[in-house]
Amino acid sequence: MRRDQFLKSAAAMAAFGAFGALPLNARAAVAALKILVPANPGGGWDMTGRALGKALQDAGAASAVTFENKGGAAGAIGLAQFVNASKGDPNAMMVMGAVMLGGLITSKQPVTLTQATPIARLTSEYNVFVLPAESPFKTMKDVVDALKKDPGSVKWGGGSRGSTEHVAAAMLAHEVGVDATKVNYVAFRGGGEAVAAILGGNVSIGGSGYSEFQPYIESGKMRPIAVTAPQRLPGLNIPTMKELGYNVEIGNWRGVYAPPGITPAQRQALIDMVVKATQSKAWAEALAKNGWTPAVLAGKEFEDFVEREFASLRDIMHKSGMV
Repeated sequence: MRRDQFLKSAAAMAAFGAFGALPLNARAAVAALKILVPANPGGGWDMTGRALGKALQDAGAASAVTFENKGGAAGAIGLAQFVNASKGDPNAMMVMGAVMLGGLITSKQPVTLTQATPIARLTSEYNVFVLPAESPFKTMKDVVDALKKDPGSVKWGGGSRGSTEHVAAAMLAHEVGVDATKVNYVAFRGGGEAVAAILGGNVSIGGSGYSEFQPYIESGKMRPIAVTAPQRLPGLNIPTMKELGYNVEIGNWRGVYAPPGITPAQRQALIDMVVKATQSKAWAEALAKNGWTPAVLAGKEFEDFVEREFASLRDIMHKSGMV
């Protein structure tokens, strides 16, 4: 009897092609994935990584996702760890974005992005500049007037050196005839630290993606005064820098990389998983909740995009006197 049951089971498995003929959602998900966030908790990269992890599971592309935060140097410290410790691991990914490019340009780190494997761009987001609720400044013009009078008196707070909000501050200084190297920029290792500094009045003005500031703007603890987008963000009454007369436009995109040393097939598998995750309900909810613009770009197209972004950012930073 046991032999007959075994043969019936074997025949059934063969008929289904050893699970190959089962619908995708009935197959076992891949092994657990590890996502490195090269920043402290609470910021845009952290939010992106955790939203992606949830979407990967929601889409059935991963059985489990674990996270590790490793902040510092615009992500370069995390990048170095990722390149060295995760080499050849087909189940590891790292969150990154425009901020990392700027940081690598300004700090001249020994580790480079070319040592890792591009997977996909996920989102795009523009920077919002905010004032603490009790700030003596009311508008961006007030900030610019103070900047012209004494550049050091305006303390800008945001992400790492070379972040998009840092570049935007330097671009603004250059626009209004102020030496961009005199911009008093305070870099924080994560969005949570920057938010605390703004709420505590330890900086004059702060910049980041709207999603990081949203609860504080809605509660009245922060006052938004400008956005670096080409037009106003949908549903938000925040003027653009260009609308205010300053030719400053810069976007902040985010994506994921894999470690070095994986095979082309393993890279494609990760690309397919990430693209599938961005088509899930969980990802759609994350986009809506955080005000992120979907900007999926995968594989070679993403790799080429990053190269162009490096060149463009270097040019802007040179013109603005940052490097």
